[in-house]
Amino acid sequence: MEENRILNEIAACDKLLIGIGEEWNKEALPDIQSLYGKMAKLIEGKDYFIITTVTDGEILKSSLDPGRITAPCGNVTWRQCSKSCTKNIWEPGEVADDICPYCKSPLTGNTIEAENYIEEGYLPQWNAYTGWLAGTLNKKLLLLELGVGFKTPTVIRWPFEKTISVNRKSRMYRIHGKFSQLPEEIKERAEGISENSGEFFRCL
Repeated sequence: MEENRILNEIAACDKLLIGIGEEWNKEALPDIQSLYGKMAKLIEGKDYFIITTVTDGEILKSSLDPGRITAPCGNVTWRQCSKSCTKNIWEPGEVADDICPYCKSPLTGNTIEAENYIEEGYLPQWNAYTGWLAGTLNKKLLLLELGVGFKTPTVIRWPFEKTISVNRKSRMYRIHGKFSQLPEEIKERAEGISENSGEFFRCL
């Protein structure tokens, strides 16, 4: 079964890269924290990194190591000035009235949905991720792509395909309810599983 094969490959890999997409939002998966908790246990002791396009901030509340997570699309719990008058980003509750202390505009979630997304919030972790990724070449790398569609394919989907093409020791599983298709040129070392990734992961 695919589940057993994936568990064996997690155990055997040198490096583990997990991409989390839009299927993993709190509305779709109300038990998202239990899934992140399960993920933390499954990958404990592994050299891993997680990249997520989900902006609900739930992953940052989990027991997963925040130093091994990058969220380039931002997260709604961090706040920014809706007019981007400052590059400052605030933690939840840090600005009591949710009003920018500089220009008095309302604060908004620090995500790509903001009118003027302030990218400085995610850049330190993005740099950590790209540094980690550079160290995966010629290592036994396992890529798990969970619920990544075509909303922002340049963040996870297409880069993962490029990584699998470059690293001949890599293996990838693309798990998605609708978009598990793979390009012909990577099918030798990649497998698409047409199942909701949250439900699939729950059964691992």
